[in-house]
Amino acid sequence: MYLKNHFSRIGFILAAAGSAVGLGNIWKFPYVTGEYGGGAFVLVYLLAILFIGLTVFLAEAVIGQNAQADVATSFVKTSKSKNKNWKFAGFILFSGLIILSFYSVVLGWILSYVFTSFGTLPSDAKTAGAAFETLISKDIAAQIAYHTIVAGSVIFIVLKGIKEGIERINLILMPLLGLILLGLLIYSFTLDSFSTAVSFMFSPDWSKIDGNALLAALGQAFFTLSLGVGTIMTYSASLPKNVNFVKSSIMVAIVDTAIAITAGLIIFSFLFEAGAQSSAGPGLVFISLPVIFSGWGFLGQVIAISFFVALVFAGITSAVSMIEPSLKFFIDRFNFTRRKATVICGSTFYLLGIVALLSMTSAYSESLTFFGKNAFDLMDFMTSSVMMPLAAILTCVFLGYFVDKELLQRIFTAHVSNLVFNIWYFLIKFIVPIAIITLFLNKLGIL
Repeated sequence: MYLKNHFSRIGFILAAAGSAVGLGNIWKFPYVTGEYGGGAFVLVYLLAILFIGLTVFLAEAVIGQNAQADVATSFVKTSKSKNKNWKFAGFILFSGLIILSFYSVVLGWILSYVFTSFGTLPSDAKTAGAAFETLISKDIAAQIAYHTIVAGSVIFIVLKGIKEGIERINLILMPLLGLILLGLLIYSFTLDSFSTAVSFMFSPDWSKIDGNALLAALGQAFFTLSLGVGTIMTYSASLPKNVNFVKSSIMVAIVDTAIAITAGLIIFSFLFEAGAQSSAGPGLVFISLPVIFSGWGFLGQVIAISFFVALVFAGITSAVSMIEPSLKFFIDRFNFTRRKATVICGSTFYLLGIVALLSMTSAYSESLTFFGKNAFDLMDFMTSSVMMPLAAILTCVFLGYFVDKELLQRIFTAHVSNLVFNIWYFLIKFIVPIAIITLFLNKLGIL
């Protein structure tokens, strides 16, 4: 019988997949794929998932499962010398809390579109763009209301704990997400544009691939798996040691990638059926698709509701994962009750979310702009461009040079061959750090 604070194997797979599967899969992956021409980008992305994303995922998983502790303590317990200074590597767990602050705001926007879909959808791009602009720049009350609903839902779920909260919600929402996407995919089969979407996504056009495309694929692969925020480390710490974490990690990567590909096929089928451009950009979800759904009458309304509900489900499963590393830190290191830790962390991300959404409004943008970026964009930049890449680089260097290779080999070879371990170890020690450093420097504008 599993302890209350431990995942079952299927619970871990669904929770980690829920963490990985989010807006990045259903919103960002299709529009980035569209910007870089489809098939060639998809192939590069799949290679990046296999050799970069999965490698770092396994790195975080092995630290967590070995230490069975919070992120800061896990670094100390896994290091060769048990050097207590490694506790400072625990800074990575606060990235998730900051991300959750503005992620909750974006989820609030999507939730508003669920309700909008029950009414009249905008019929042209100009109207759709104006409606979205009004929501984020002027409708403060609505944004706070939706942000409050999302934040309250996340806090309620994590208060229930690992088994009764996070695992249970993923056991419910992940299958429902899969069913909704399956239904949308089956509908897309009936469209004449489906074959065009398949061709677009799987017929490589190498002329579209340049340095920016390679970096975009690497970044998408890296960030879609929730790496660099302590989530996988924390979830793995709640996974019993006899569970095959390698097999479970591979399953998570497969689920995450399959959902991204499925979302791409659905969205491109919709876009091509309406004669819209594949390179719709970040406005794809909030501007392009509502216009398309509007033109399909009642059926379009049903599809719109299903699509935005799927986005909410994907977002909620990711959101609950972002707060868990901080909770475990306060519970393990300061002996806080789960309720006290949740109140502290929940209040923090909720209030930061208010600041983030206000910084996007015309009334407060000027007073909430720092270093040339509003608070929303600054939080995004600091986490995605600085904290997460640094955390991943640190994790690779840590395992490659400050952890006994024999310890890692013993943990891995309980589940896989020596050959697989040696490939992973070579990647983590030499190849992956260079790839992530390249991405890091590029995002900072140094390369």
